[in-house]
Amino acid sequence: MTHPPDRLPSRLWTAPAVAAALAEGDVPALLDEIRRARGWTQAQLAEVVGYSQSWVSKVVRRRQPLTVDQVREVAVRLGLPLHLLRFGVPGGDDPAADGDSGDPAALTAPAGPARARLDEAAAPSPAGSARIRLDESTAESLAGVTRARRRLEPDTPARELAREAVAHVDLAGRVLGHVLGTPVLGRADTRTAGHLRAGLSEAAGFAAWLHGDMQDLGTARTYYRLAVQSAREAGHPLLAAYMIGSRAAFEVEADDPVLALTLVAQARRELGERPPATAGAWLASIEALGHAAGHDAEAAGTALRRAESAVAAGERSGTPPWPWVFPFDQAKLAGYRGQVSVRLGRAEEARSALSESLSAGRPAVKQRGVLLTEMATAQAMAGRHEEAFQSVSSALTVGVTYGSERIIHRARRFRRAYTGPVTATVRTFDERLLATIT
Repeated sequence: MTHPPDRLPSRLWTAPAVAAALAEGDVPALLDEIRRARGWTQAQLAEVVGYSQSWVSKVVRRRQPLTVDQVREVAVRLGLPLHLLRFGVPGGDDPAADGDSGDPAALTAPAGPARARLDEAAAPSPAGSARIRLDESTAESLAGVTRARRRLEPDTPARELAREAVAHVDLAGRVLGHVLGTPVLGRADTRTAGHLRAGLSEAAGFAAWLHGDMQDLGTARTYYRLAVQSAREAGHPLLAAYMIGSRAAFEVEADDPVLALTLVAQARRELGERPPATAGAWLASIEALGHAAGHDAEAAGTALRRAESAVAAGERSGTPPWPWVFPFDQAKLAGYRGQVSVRLGRAEEARSALSESLSAGRPAVKQRGVLLTEMATAQAMAGRHEEAFQSVSSALTVGVTYGSERIIHRARRFRRAYTGPVTATVRTFDERLLATIT
């Protein structure tokens, strides 16, 4: 195994343990994770990196310090991209970047931002020693992991992401705690803390969304509160508005439209008088849904018209602003219009709008499951009972396949509200639903 190994898969860098090790600059953990990913023994890893098995064992057990040159050498031999380790630039203010790279202590006073392990960084430093430095690149690494997972979520079971998401919230909190624990914060430290708070907000908001999909409503609300608080402390009104709006959408789903509308008003205050078009369209759509859930058709219609104007402006402006990952377009607006019509008892309007959203938007699989439960309700209102149970049965399949308790809960709620004839199709659905529950 003396030849260079094949290129490491790019998905490895977003794996929870690897992402955490990169954020912490934990080289021993990185070596062990790469070994596991390759299926190597320590002896095989040692052969690839060109050192003895006992040296590798001591490194992994944190009994062998590494020099900067050793880290570079090992990274090259393993195919680990050096930029992921964020080495400092010679001549910069990094104490190890322009020092003696042969010093075994070089990775204790790190060669680049966020290089030292967090538990070492949090420990009291001897008098006169260099303070561990963290900067915006650390926050970018933490936020990058959350954003990558947000893109995976629409087609991934929430339970497969939730444990990692919670661990990531904890990691972001510990990194932030290290910065805030510094006795005297300089201007750069204060700026870094702001970036880290924003990263913590994104991580907490994602954890909240996942727990909402799992119908763990209490935990979801806890993470939403942390997300909003962290965004406000970071001084990011747009991020705070996004988290408050997400909580509002969650509360509509949880059958509390009054709270949802209160939260929408809060989000608007965070945004100010000239919000980005995407933010305005999204919030107006959530507001319309809240009004419809409260049976206020006039207010719901007014909010939808505002959303339509904002969507048109947003489509002209192009890429949605951070922290939005996906654009809010006409197809998504049609989905909201359909849900509003369902709650106002307008069956044909709902069917038309939901059909548009399902066909034109090609929604991600879990969102498709949600829209199918809405379509089933609209079809049942129109007396199309067989079609309704075909739609809700398809939604139940999505809920079971992707572990979305939210969709399964919607399917159960539809069945409880159904008062039509009990046909063979209905009985078949009941059997499936019972099997899902038991």
